[in-house]
Amino acid sequence: MTELPEKAPKKVKEKKQTPQERLEAMRYNHMMYGRTEGEMKMTPKKIDYGTPYLKHPKFQNLMSAFKRGSEFKFDVTAEGKIITIATDSSHITFDGKTIYYARPLNKHEDTLFLDRATSIQYQTVEAMVHLVFAVLRSFPEIDEPQLQYQRHKFYHGNDCLELVATSQGSNLALGVYKHNKVHEKPRN
Repeated sequence: MTELPEKAPKKVKEKKQTPQERLEAMRYNHMMYGRTEGEMKMTPKKIDYGTPYLKHPKFQNLMSAFKRGSEFKFDVTAEGKIITIATDSSHITFDGKTIYYARPLNKHEDTLFLDRATSIQYQTVEAMVHLVFAVLRSFPEIDEPQLQYQRHKFYHGNDCLELVATSQGSNLALGVYKHNKVHEKPRN
């Protein structure tokens, strides 16, 4: 008689660690022994504020209109709401409130100011935060301002912008830039 060959015994699979078990084990190891050389501490993701606007054609048109002293506006959607960003010769507005404005310094240059009260009011709206930094980055002649954004607040240097606004007023001079406005020549 012919016998049928018996089936080979099944291999016993090693139990794999689930992701939750792995995280719990790593948490325990870090608590007891600290991080190993190969493990790096997770750094928070750095957000490059202003980048979404800088390359956008509507923003570039807005900035060229601001430098020329003409008007331009466009709409953005932020938090389910349509917000208008506009310029009228010497102001940049966000939702109808002035964020930036310029004052003439001499025949060829203007001084750029940030309205602290409005920027504090809208400092939790991401679209406005990107706009503030995009405008600053679009003026290469203005030195790197000490304006920062951390934990949903603006900081000027080491001080919170809210604290500085109460002691120094609502205008923050950021620097001088060259404009393209056409001035009439005096007739002789």
